[in-house]
Amino acid sequence: MAVKAPRKLHRRQQSTTPLIVTNRCSDTIWPGISTQAGDGPPDMGFELQPGSSRSQTVSEDWQGRVWGRTNCSFNDAGTGPANGRRKACGSGDCYGVLQCVVGGDVPVSLAEMTLDAGDGHTYYDISLVDGYNLPIAIDPYSGSDPNFLSTNSSFQLPFDQSVTSDECARWCPWDLQEQPPDESSSGVVTYPDDQVQRPGFNPCFSACAKWNKDSDCCTGPFNSPTKCQPGDYSKNAKKVCPDAYSFAYDDQTSTFIIPAGAGFEVIFCPGGRSTTILSTYIDEMLQLAQTGKVDHMGRRSLHKKGVGEQKQIATVRKSGARKKFRIRSVALMAILVAAAYAVAHAVMSWS
Repeated sequence: MAVKAPRKLHRRQQSTTPLIVTNRCSDTIWPGISTQAGDGPPDMGFELQPGSSRSQTVSEDWQGRVWGRTNCSFNDAGTGPANGRRKACGSGDCYGVLQCVVGGDVPVSLAEMTLDAGDGHTYYDISLVDGYNLPIAIDPYSGSDPNFLSTNSSFQLPFDQSVTSDECARWCPWDLQEQPPDESSSGVVTYPDDQVQRPGFNPCFSACAKWNKDSDCCTGPFNSPTKCQPGDYSKNAKKVCPDAYSFAYDDQTSTFIIPAGAGFEVIFCPGGRSTTILSTYIDEMLQLAQTGKVDHMGRRSLHKKGVGEQKQIATVRKSGARKKFRIRSVALMAILVAAAYAVAHAVMSWS
């Protein structure tokens, strides 16, 4: 069911698929976009004020990434950092320019999409493989059905996972924090205990991004699912973000496959709860990926499990404050609330 999208071989299509980026954070961010295949949006990087959105279109076969940048300062032309600095952004920087051509500096949270892999399916995921810097959500939707986005966030869903704020604040291994504790005069870092206060806004490196070892990056002699196993970073991330990618071979619990044709909204600081949608609805998601729909028995199963008319979103959330960028909520969580595109559409068709 959950495998990486195959490389596309078919021709590019018209740029008619919506790609919306929304900022629900309390501070300005600078989203970055990179294109691996197809035609990307006109603006590959821009400033986005709190509470605002930027609507663009991409080709129907677009493959790319969206991420957030923080604490940015560009020159007037947007071609480099202001005041001769080495980087323009505190996190997620893309060679100091406003319009990104390459991916963002690690650590960075990613929204990854392959809209049409040539097999009639769309593949998408939230990735923490390169680390974590900002809360992020992927919201697939059908432009022809305005009711698709309806949801009830207070309804207790069967795939909700309870994660305390303390657990969320402490998931990142101490030595992978962007701001690790100060070393003593002897050069030894004291191992933290439960009383140690961590910075509120402190991006987290993945083990691969930090150490670049074959065993962490699933490269060299570890370039196979049987030889590359999740480390402490990946295990900790999956505890609070079960539906997010945590290392290279995390496909089966992290990749969503839906029929091609949906548009997407990428939301920063969306809020929400932690979920286990891919494990809770494994049979229904497999059927959706293989047939493009959920049959009558599958819909009955979804109904019994309590989906109702909830939408499906993928979210990672973290709290805190650092420098100019402030996130005032108090936890990191991953969310995939309800099934995706066709599942939600089928659920809403019951009546």
